[in-house]
Amino acid sequence: MEQLLYHYTDFTSLDGIINRRELRVNNVLNMNDSREMDLFISGLFDAVKKRFEQIGDEKMASSLDEVQRIVKNHYFDLSAYAACFSESRDDAAQWERYANRGKGVCLCFRKAMLEKLTGTAISLTKVTYQNDMDDHPLAEKLFELLKSRTYLRDAMELKKIVVEVCRNSAAYKHPSFASESEYRLVVMPSDVKSLQLKPQYHVARERIKKYYPLDLNRMCRRGGVKIEDLITEVMIGPESTQSKPILRDYLTDHGLKTLAGKISISDCPLRSKM
Repeated sequence: MEQLLYHYTDFTSLDGIINRRELRVNNVLNMNDSREMDLFISGLFDAVKKRFEQIGDEKMASSLDEVQRIVKNHYFDLSAYAACFSESRDDAAQWERYANRGKGVCLCFRKAMLEKLTGTAISLTKVTYQNDMDDHPLAEKLFELLKSRTYLRDAMELKKIVVEVCRNSAAYKHPSFASESEYRLVVMPSDVKSLQLKPQYHVARERIKKYYPLDLNRMCRRGGVKIEDLITEVMIGPESTQSKPILRDYLTDHGLKTLAGKISISDCPLRSKM
């Protein structure tokens, strides 16, 4: 059975995707509570520390605090950028959180097609939800990197550790969000230059957000994918006042006639709080 992923968003972002053929990737620090990142990093290093204690390397176990401090100090500069998707269709919580409280839209993407747009610089990753990091794949990898101690004489090895932690933290959220069944399209800051991306800034009333616009036309050409094969449905939110005929005209006039025939309206009984 074909796997589908759902992107909940507002109409401004929809216009970016449809009109400008851009998909924004935002800094994960704008998505997650910073305490989640601390939880991930602390849990990961605790798991690594246990491994060193098990082999009797108390010296390395006690020195991990310094490596962890270095990782945290570099986290902001090396934190990943991502676009978010879910396995859940027409989900009340995601309408509320990510689609302007149900007034936005949800785009349905074919996962297999989305994966064709990835490569060395862009990855599609399933988010993990766990408190215990003992069995996290990165714990063993980080343990091996640190055990070799090459990072002590090679600054690039230490940077590898930091980048690996930052890359993996982009696919982590607190277990209380597990119902979102999330995937993320991830871009690391180190890969921005190879993708020829320029930073953009969204200035809101409360704060300024930094993001990068991915060129969907370019990505689709490289992956041999048509955008109407990539996106299979546009769902109007349960609290939206959007006219279906106008949205149909909008999609048609932007060269997406097939997609214009795949508009649906949410069945979710979400209602605004009075």
